[in-house]
Amino acid sequence: MQKILFISGISLLAFVCIFFSCLFLKNLIHPNKIAILYLSTGRYIVFWDDFYKSMEKNFLPNYPKHYFIFTDNKTIQFPQNVTKIQIPNLKFPEISLRRWELFLGISETLKQFKYTYFLNGNAEVIRPVHEEILPTPEQKLMVAWHPAYNKHRDINKFPYDRNIKSTAYIPYGQGYAYVQGSFNGGLTKAFLKMAEVCMRNTQIDKKNGIMALWHDESHLNKYILNKKPLIMDSRYNWAPFDWDYYTEVKDDIRIVMRNKTDPKYGGLNWLRGYTDLKKGTPLSEADKKTGYHISHPYWNGW
Repeated sequence: MQKILFISGISLLAFVCIFFSCLFLKNLIHPNKIAILYLSTGRYIVFWDDFYKSMEKNFLPNYPKHYFIFTDNKTIQFPQNVTKIQIPNLKFPEISLRRWELFLGISETLKQFKYTYFLNGNAEVIRPVHEEILPTPEQKLMVAWHPAYNKHRDINKFPYDRNIKSTAYIPYGQGYAYVQGSFNGGLTKAFLKMAEVCMRNTQIDKKNGIMALWHDESHLNKYILNKKPLIMDSRYNWAPFDWDYYTEVKDDIRIVMRNKTDPKYGGLNWLRGYTDLKKGTPLSEADKKTGYHISHPYWNGW
């Protein structure tokens, strides 16, 4: 009897091991694995929890996803499908301009994934996003219209970088879209190629003492200038304070870029570390004298 129970126990254990091994291998070799890139240094970590929950629920829910979070945070325990890449607390706009460099730092790992997507730290997926964001082999990349220019498409009014000395320069009369830097991705090979070009151009500008008008976004728009990526409309990178601007899509927004000036998140100056005073908190006399609650220079060598 004991021998029978022993054999049964071994068989059950073997079954369990095989079952979970198959699940692991299925995820490992899934032909459509998705890599998600996320930047969060300093106080921007306040956005992480809702971002992750919304992504798991609504972003390509039928595809296996793995997240790569670039952060200086040392206290949060992340889920198993999240890899933390420890980086210094890079301030804005350095964190924005150096994103390409950071992404390329894990390029060999990313090559294991068919698709790679980047979303802003304040992104939240409020409705399902499915295969419509997957570009074809011909399109290769996916980008999204900037909400302010989704409807008004006068190319000469797009805020391209008009500084002829910048590598992000786009002359008047050229261009066909103005996309926001908050959501982009596509086939991993194409994404990494884009990252390489944008990193190189950013570094050239820095060497020449130049910073592109809208940082990484300007370089992204320059990169797609002569390409034909999949372009999603602004329902995929909406700003809630713009909802009344285009009422016809208000009830079909898929991805929201949460308002960084909202007191709920401490306010923009608190998030960026310009002040220790959260928005909505009464100012002390010392705070009033510093002026940091009003503004602070963005550029610190970038």
